[in-house]
Amino acid sequence: MGKGLFISGIKALLGLILLNFLAHQVYVRFDLTEDQRYSLSEASQDAVNNLEGPVVIDVLMDGDLPPEFLRLRKESRQILEEFAEENPDLVINYVNPLEEETQVEATIAQLQSLGLTPVNITVENTGKTTQELLFPWALLTHNERTVKVPLLKNKLGATAEDRVNNSVQNLEYAFADAFYKLGIKDKKRIAVLKGNGQLADQYLADFLTTIQDYYNIGAITLDSVANNPEGTLKTLKEYDLALIAKPTQAFTDQEKYILDQYMVSGGASIWLVDPVVAELDSLFNNEGKSLAFIRDLNINDLLFRYGVRVNPNLVNDLYFTQVVLASGEGNNAQYNPVPWFYHPMVFSRENHPVNSNIEALRLQFASVLDTLPNAYKKTILLQSSPLSKADGVPRTISLEMITTEPDRENYGPGGMPLAVLVEGEFKSAYANRIRPLELSQHQESGPENKMIVIGDGDLIKNQMRNGRPLELGYDKWTNNFYGNKEFLINCLNYMLEDAGLINIRAKEINIPLLDQEKITVQKRKWQLINIGLPLLATLLFGLIFNMLRRRKYAR
Repeated sequence: MGKGLFISGIKALLGLILLNFLAHQVYVRFDLTEDQRYSLSEASQDAVNNLEGPVVIDVLMDGDLPPEFLRLRKESRQILEEFAEENPDLVINYVNPLEEETQVEATIAQLQSLGLTPVNITVENTGKTTQELLFPWALLTHNERTVKVPLLKNKLGATAEDRVNNSVQNLEYAFADAFYKLGIKDKKRIAVLKGNGQLADQYLADFLTTIQDYYNIGAITLDSVANNPEGTLKTLKEYDLALIAKPTQAFTDQEKYILDQYMVSGGASIWLVDPVVAELDSLFNNEGKSLAFIRDLNINDLLFRYGVRVNPNLVNDLYFTQVVLASGEGNNAQYNPVPWFYHPMVFSRENHPVNSNIEALRLQFASVLDTLPNAYKKTILLQSSPLSKADGVPRTISLEMITTEPDRENYGPGGMPLAVLVEGEFKSAYANRIRPLELSQHQESGPENKMIVIGDGDLIKNQMRNGRPLELGYDKWTNNFYGNKEFLINCLNYMLEDAGLINIRAKEINIPLLDQEKITVQKRKWQLINIGLPLLATLLFGLIFNMLRRRKYAR
């Protein structure tokens, strides 16, 4: 009997050793979450596997954190472990940059100089509540190049639960995007068109600086079309996308034709246009009144052929952003935010990877777009709120409107298109028409292509402070951040890349959080269940055990 037990024990031990060995050789992970939160998309896998050599990842979230950020750190750790399974060369560190109390101020200044924006957090310790700074960022370094990854994603008006969900939902994209940037070898090219009164470089500075991680950028002036149309078109065709940012001077027929031939040959384009002359500075410089009138850019017929019409009107929206007005003089001046209905706050339709999971956008004196029936596929990316209307021009705009209560019955049904994506096999807008100039090779039709038209030229414009550009989407007057830059980067990524990377944004992740209202109402009940039931079970077990013990020894 003893020998048999000994042999059985040896077999069990050998089986355990064999099982342990096989477990080390064959490592399998199962994602049992309902939303497949930890299953990387193919685009994410490609992005991280494209990197050769060690990649150092410093996650600046360690130490004592509030529950909200503990959850964010946990989710960051989980997704990074998935990336590490794909690429074992990832070296992941979790650090608290403010751990050295004697160097806190110097460290904060250094991190902010790198563009890492901190957030204020509330910390409770031994009954005391304090406000501290936290840098929810990660730094990825590969081959002496470093990319910043924001871990916290804010949304205007978001609750704490929404804040966590938005951030967690964005983690895979944020890290995959960083890996993609580090692995880019051959960048595609973007032409920033000049010569028609487009925005000056200082107002495009932040956006162009940001996209330099993805693309090579060059400036093309269309003035040369008059003297050398063939050469201008040839140069333009060397670029993959043309960016037309708020032209204020009319295009000539020759310039339109060159742009048409560029698009037909496969060149993508993004048009940010203002068909109405209306500027906030004009109001401040003219005693609070200004005339809004039509700006003729001479592009209506070109865009019309591709299925989009830009209307000369202004969107008046009760979902608005604010402007700041000064009252008083000198040291007694006060700056007050006031509603401005011609600066709509636009929430994403969430109907396309380009506009998925982005913050609200701020538009300024935007105009309505119409989509026209033709062979092209058109997707409305942005639209006004249900409480909006279109005001025709010419009209006088006055700051007095901020003191007048709007009549809500005059607004609606809204939902007017403000940005449209056009896709299809582009055909020349000059088919069966007299062409303004003769090229050696006129192209009637071309391959699959894309074009985005946005009814607001200022969507891409960053503000300035002391002669230096601020981050696109940041309003220095109200200290609010909007999703303008994120939306435009998505546009570029979608237009110029396979949709794989950007489709990560469409991944829906839902983090089940505790319902604070239920906690308050049912607090006593769950305390009894969690504390009382274990004690009751222990007591019953003791009674039953004593009864059985007495019965056994009573014999």
